[in-house]
Amino acid sequence: MTSVPSIHGAGLGLRRALIPELLAMDAGAVDFLECAPDNWIDVGGAYGESLATLAERIPLSCHGLSLSLGGPSPLDGHLLRRTRQFLDRHRVALYSEHLSYCSDDGQLYDLLPLPFTDEAVRHVAARIRQAQDALGRRIAVENISYYAAPYQALSEIDFLRAVLEEADCDLLLDVNNLFVNAINHGYDAGQYLAAIPAQRVVSLHVAGHYDEAPDLKIDTHGATVKGDVWTLLEQAYQRFGPLPTLLERDFNFPPLGELLAEVEQIRSRQRATLVLPEVRYA
Repeated sequence: MTSVPSIHGAGLGLRRALIPELLAMDAGAVDFLECAPDNWIDVGGAYGESLATLAERIPLSCHGLSLSLGGPSPLDGHLLRRTRQFLDRHRVALYSEHLSYCSDDGQLYDLLPLPFTDEAVRHVAARIRQAQDALGRRIAVENISYYAAPYQALSEIDFLRAVLEEADCDLLLDVNNLFVNAINHGYDAGQYLAAIPAQRVVSLHVAGHYDEAPDLKIDTHGATVKGDVWTLLEQAYQRFGPLPTLLERDFNFPPLGELLAEVEQIRSRQRATLVLPEVRYA
């Protein structure tokens, strides 16, 4: 069994555009970094060396993009094998993927929602179990933002609960996605939080979004976190405790100091609770 660093506190996404600043930042500026292994497998040269250096300094979590857990085509066995090697090499404490699909005889370059049906529950849960077996570890699935669903025989929360139970996997709760979906689809985010099985939640994401209209929010990951999302994050901490929380930013990068100020906003909310739990995966 390989020892891995624990994941706790507040983290930041590892983006190539940020590497010089991440390498130069003060020790303890963030508690962990998160990267997409799909974008780093087989990367060598200066970027590969930088990743290895950062992974030695700061615990690493990984968030997959390309497995297409809900897709119709067989899971990519080669990608699973290479991902497992990457996770083992960098002693990754937590691996997550999206509860969605993104390929069918080729990448679609989007995270598309699944139909909320019993059949889809069985389909995606079997593939999650297959992925967990191939990776040799439990994984967490993330609730995605979506703007239209193919078919909804079940509510979103009932679909999510059924998948978690059938697959026996964990949940990466994206608080911004929950907020966006609640506004766009007209349900109560607090009631959704209350219905999530707390023992399944192992980490959280927060990010910025775009206000297209009062009843239409666009998940962008390209702006600062909005006040309503911070409030929902506080509610999530009250329900689940101050779990490891990642600040996501995919473009429109401000100076690193501004991102670290948002990381401190996460930490300040985590400090409002008594216990800082850790996630430790082998």
